Amino acid sequence: MSSSPTDMNVNNSLVARPIPGMFTRLWTDSLRHWVGQYSHPMTWTGLGLFVFLMLFSWLGPVLYPLSPLAIHANHLLLAPSWQFPFGTDNLGRNLLARMMDGGQATLEVGLLGALIAISLGIIYGMIAAMSPRWLDKVLMRLLDALLALPAIVLMIFFAAIIPLNALSLILVLGCLSWPGLARIVRNEALAYKEKDYVLAARQFGASTFYIARTHLLRSMLPILIVNATFMVADLILALSGLSFLGLGIQPPHASWGGLLNDGLQLVIIGPWWMIVFPGVAIFLAIVAMNVLGQGLLARLEGR
Repeated sequence: MSSSPTDMNVNNSLVARPIPGMFTRLWTDSLRHWVGQYSHPMTWTGLGLFVFLMLFSWLGPVLYPLSPLAIHANHLLLAPSWQFPFGTDNLGRNLLARMMDGGQATLEVGLLGALIAISLGIIYGMIAAMSPRWLDKVLMRLLDALLALPAIVLMIFFAAIIPLNALSLILVLGCLSWPGLARIVRNEALAYKEKDYVLAARQFGASTFYIARTHLLRSMLPILIVNATFMVADLILALSGLSFLGLGIQPPHASWGGLLNDGLQLVIIGPWWMIVFPGVAIFLAIVAMNVLGQGLLARLEGR
């Protein structure tokens, strides 16, 4: 007997059975359609700028293999030159090498923290949307309580009591940034689950999990990607703020926010390069993600 999307059960009722590979094909087709439909000049500008920052951070050390921790006692606070394109810091360390090293940590925290937050937001929002009404209300009241707490205060609190490294900051920032997205996911899922194709799938016996991953998540893909870009920018800014307070990645390891803080502590001496280069990098990363998100949002809204 040939395979069919539906089979008859013992009660002669139709029960939905997923076609092998359907889930992968649906998501692949959605991504291909989404990329073509939602392309926008702002999208490519933001994406290109962010890719440049990633290449600078990860490919740069391959092309410019100098240690970010090497101390040159005879080259303290040197202005940018051919030998030191970004100058040196107060310990004689090559600022260009430290910018590359700090870029890896900063972008990792932004990207991986956003991935954690998005995953938690999707799971929580989907559970709320697909649950009975009473459980949905309980979950939403709990979410309201979490949203009422100032996220930056919680970040400072946890950053003050945990080991300050990239992994711990990724976990803290990611686990404190999901409630807003969870509400968006829940509201979108409630709207989409009343669509005819979702109701039809339910009538054919499709499971709640199958409907959520195949129909609801697929329909929400554009808005999820838009929110992901803004979240990356928010987490990069949050890490920079924590670093400015001394609660970011600790020396001798670097982050762009930490390098900016180091420069500001020496601003009276006048090493402008220790402020300008980290500040510009943070600015470009945030602008890149916001421009990318605005471009995606513009296409999503038909502008």
